[in-house]
Amino acid sequence: MLLEFYKYQGTGNDFVMIDNRTETFPKENIEIIAHLCDRRFGIGGDGLILLENDPKTDFKMVYYNSDGNQSTMCGNGGRCLVAFAKKMNVINDTATFNAIDGLHHASVSPEGIVSLQMIDVNQIKNTPDYSFLNTGSPHHVQMVDDLKNYNIKKYGAALRYGPLYGKEGSNINFVTKIDNTNFNLRTYERGVEDETLACGTGATAVAIAMNATGQTEATAININVEGGKLTVSFDKKDNLYTNVFLIGPAEFVFGGTVSI
Repeated sequence: MLLEFYKYQGTGNDFVMIDNRTETFPKENIEIIAHLCDRRFGIGGDGLILLENDPKTDFKMVYYNSDGNQSTMCGNGGRCLVAFAKKMNVINDTATFNAIDGLHHASVSPEGIVSLQMIDVNQIKNTPDYSFLNTGSPHHVQMVDDLKNYNIKKYGAALRYGPLYGKEGSNINFVTKIDNTNFNLRTYERGVEDETLACGTGATAVAIAMNATGQTEATAININVEGGKLTVSFDKKDNLYTNVFLIGPAEFVFGGTVSI
């Protein structure tokens, strides 16, 4: 079977995109999905995303980690899927779509900047050492001093597989503050089981955690990731974070066909 694919990246977070509106992709085949995401023997990507029909919205997002397993929400993947939907003429400049964590709204600027509304956040666990919250995916947020030289894979894996989060694990984010509106971030992603160049739900979690812990009073925060820069904005009332938007570029890289 010949499969048409498209490759997209958002601040270095890269994805294999498949138009599955005809429902022909073998979505239960974990081995095929993992193979397509393999950087040596497949197309290569941090994940694979299916664009599917949805009866109530513009489209549906189905996301798989690079290990082949369906996963929770991916923010940069969602932004890339919006750009892909525009390329496929499914949408114009705005979108409403369904994902595993519910309804999302998004828009695309003429310059290709995608703004994606994330879920509201009203539960944050703050401790002296870390914060934990769910922004569509679970995220551990921890501040460190020497982020540039920090061993993300070693310490990220130790926390991801450690007693804090049990069998399901968590994504692990290490953060350094630059100033009131700028933070540096490196992320260990579960399912990829390594550091990725960016993580959208992670950037969202970091921005909210930094506000919740008093590191900043800003409600629009720049997050510098290894692959570029993301901006997270939100409204805050008491302990509720609403109108949360993840903002950044989403770019088409290449496309082609592959035999599966």
